Amino acid sequence: MTTSTRTARRGRPGHDRADIIRAGVELFNEQGYDATSVSDLTGRLGLTKSALYHHVESKEQILQIALEDALGGLEKALENALQQPTAGSRLTAIIEGAVRVLTERQPQVTLLLRLRGNSEIETAALARRRRFDHTVTGLVREAQSEGIVRTDLDAGVATRLIFGMINSVVEWYRPDGPVDPDLLAGEILAVALGGLRPRA
Repeated sequence: MTTSTRTARRGRPGHDRADIIRAGVELFNEQGYDATSVSDLTGRLGLTKSALYHHVESKEQILQIALEDALGGLEKALENALQQPTAGSRLTAIIEGAVRVLTERQPQVTLLLRLRGNSEIETAALARRRRFDHTVTGLVREAQSEGIVRTDLDAGVATRLIFGMINSVVEWYRPDGPVDPDLLAGEILAVALGGLRPRA
């Protein structure tokens, strides 16, 4: 057995880092981050604490990795949307992109949506989320200036309503269920923009 093989196997009785993060996110969503202990996590996985710490430094690191996955996905979707040529296409792109991130990273996004801001990691994540929301509100204002969105609506309220609908998907969407993610994005887009368009 080579040194690299021994290193790869050390502390990994059937689980790798991705398994540990996945289990941690599941537990955080089931019983709350603050209420979840390292013992809960090792019990769920059947690991010793030393085996767990071979892969992650702490439960805080699991939280940070999961939130980065969610926020990084949303921020990348926003970056892509901002490259679109018109306000209407940018708004369409961020709605579609956010739905895609939610359906692909549902556990991580669920965790993000349930943050209470009880730690520095959570506070930093919430600040990033507020910056995201602020930028999307700007896109709504731009769409209003182009005549695509009703000007009698408050842009901030409209943004919260759009993402309230998108975020509610975490409560019922199942990756192995009958709802196609692309179809879901199209339907949310139709409902959201249909209600925002100026009246004839």
